Amino acid sequence: MTPFEIVTAILNLLALILIPIIAVIIGQHLQNVSAKRKDKMDVFKTMMMNRIGWSVEGTRAMNIIDIVFSDDKNVRQAWSEYYHALCVKDPDEIQLKQMQQAQDKLLEKMAISLGYKDKITWETIQNPYVPKGMMEAMDQQQIIQKGQTELAKVAGAFAQMINTNAANQAPNRQEDNPHANT
Repeated sequence: MTPFEIVTAILNLLALILIPIIAVIIGQHLQNVSAKRKDKMDVFKTMMMNRIGWSVEGTRAMNIIDIVFSDDKNVRQAWSEYYHALCVKDPDEIQLKQMQQAQDKLLEKMAISLGYKDKITWETIQNPYVPKGMMEAMDQQQIIQKGQTELAKVAGAFAQMINTNAANQAPNRQEDNPHANT
């Protein structure tokens, strides 16, 4: 066997061993990249679907932003700003507007991260489709919830008043039983 044939045989043997290993490594890397993109897309889609209100799915999506977008500091910064805007107790109209703007900025950063920079614009994000009937139903639900809260407060105050009156009117057992001290 000539030296050329020996080198060729060794190279063929190495190729037979290394090519499948390299193919598996590349395939696994591509699957990981695809899974990360899918996770990011799932969070983005859920948040886009929940722009006009909250849902359990939307809350779950927000709670994994730091994980799913761990490699994108712009998204995580926008999420931090939105989170801080959401942490206001009893927000006024200005704070509600700031919350909405922070949410829109977060969605914009997510769109850019996913490669939709020129396809999903600021205007697209700020103009969700909201059917009139849906908004009326949401408003009605809010009125009902406020009414239930008020009713619960009144019922609690009434129960407390009854308990107070009952305690004040309850006879003292020692006074009723003349033989109690004997």
